[in-house]
Amino acid sequence: MSQANKDKYSVLLPTYNERENLPLIVWLLVKYFGESGYDYEIIVIDDGSPDGTLQVAQQLQGIYGAHRVLLRPREKKLGLGTAYIHGIKHATGNFIIIMDADLSHHPKFIPEFIQKQKEGGFDVVSGTRYSGNGGVYGWDLRRKLISRGANFLTQVLLRPGASDLTGSFRLYKKEVLEQLVDRCVSKGYVFQMEMIVRARQLGYSIGEVPISFVDRVYGESKLGGNEIVSFLKGLLTLFATT
Repeated sequence: MSQANKDKYSVLLPTYNERENLPLIVWLLVKYFGESGYDYEIIVIDDGSPDGTLQVAQQLQGIYGAHRVLLRPREKKLGLGTAYIHGIKHATGNFIIIMDADLSHHPKFIPEFIQKQKEGGFDVVSGTRYSGNGGVYGWDLRRKLISRGANFLTQVLLRPGASDLTGSFRLYKKEVLEQLVDRCVSKGYVFQMEMIVRARQLGYSIGEVPISFVDRVYGESKLGGNEIVSFLKGLLTLFATT
């Protein structure tokens, strides 16, 4: 059996108040993995959602099977970085896919991520909204300006060798993600950016796949003024320390 056939992909889905979105994203993941023939598991890491997300996840586990949908909940909201650490501990795949559970990241791109990784042997494959035919849909001008501005600042200050640092749709070799998470100190939106910067520091190879990012259909965006201030502080800290 070839190594390619032995590969398994663990999808980490951190959730908080995603009861409307979770059935759709899981159905799409099952559909595209099923069509592509890759082995996979979906790990739902719910941080004590008050809207009943975990109960929905339990129903999905009953539909698709406990070998496909794994539930690894936590009692309260503890942050994205620790959610990944928690998920990695339970992942049985040799590759890890991180993505949002709010349908802003479409699973149809995952086979492209996998193909890109196999072609170049990349340690990390990142979805990019700012290269090739990538794009953003459903954002107002303010959100677009914030995202573009954040990405421009990071390119100027950090020169990361990747076109989209603030995105969170990526494929990692499991051991690479473990190394990166172990070294990252940021919280919130800066975490994704630091992961790429640390990857560059450690000499890991990074491939990119253009993606279409679509604003969430259900629920509220978690980007506010506090997150923007935290991002700027984190960016300056990375600039000073890398």
